Amino acid sequence: DPDTDIAVIRTDGHLSAPSLELHDSKTIRPGQMAIAIGNPFGLDNTVTVGIVSAIKRSSSEVGVPNKRVSFIQTDAAINPGNSGGPLLNAEGEVIGINTAIRADAQGLGFAIPIETAQRVAQQLIGKGKVDHPYLGIRMITLNAQIRDEIANSKDKDLKVITDKGVLIAEVIADSPAESAGLKMGDVIRKVGDQSVTTAAQVQERVEASNIDENLLIEVDRQGTIKVIPVKPTTFPESQ
Repeated sequence: DPDTDIAVIRTDGHLSAPSLELHDSKTIRPGQMAIAIGNPFGLDNTVTVGIVSAIKRSSSEVGVPNKRVSFIQTDAAINPGNSGGPLLNAEGEVIGINTAIRADAQGLGFAIPIETAQRVAQQLIGKGKVDHPYLGIRMITLNAQIRDEIANSKDKDLKVITDKGVLIAEVIADSPAESAGLKMGDVIRKVGDQSVTTAAQVQERVEASNIDENLLIEVDRQGTIKVIPVKPTTFPESQ
């Protein structure tokens, strides 16, 4: 699946190898132990230890904005060759798949949460592809600085009167968002029944929604609260 960089490998059924228990990575918290296993630079069976530094890092924060994943951040040493190896908790259970580093920093490694890998794998096995829900908006997490920058910009079509929430900076033409009536300048407050304050939270809620089923989006439109039903479609390959 190119949107998450997860693959399923079929074996001949006679593979004899030990297996690891999987742990629900939704329950992990920053500060817990993290153990990474891999073959960095060809050094087989290397084990490094650190902690879970953060959870739910967005793909844009990690530096891979084209991936639709919220990552686990760890300071356990991860290098080229660790990708695809497991990230474990203190009990030796898999909480993620090591996948990325920030080349311009130290102690910044990232893993795909194991429940994301399981969800993607089930779809790949069941139908050979993964359908990612798509609204067709570009978002910015608001704060006081972003609000002031927008107010001082030359773009007079975009006005923001709050510094909290998720700003819709663009609505893609011919998208579900445009068809539903979402507009540039709307500030998203809720997706479904959950409040959101960051673009990553919006993405997470959209990813958990169902294609062609109404997803209620609550927005603040210049001081007026509106609840707009949007039917996500399958994420287009060209986006």
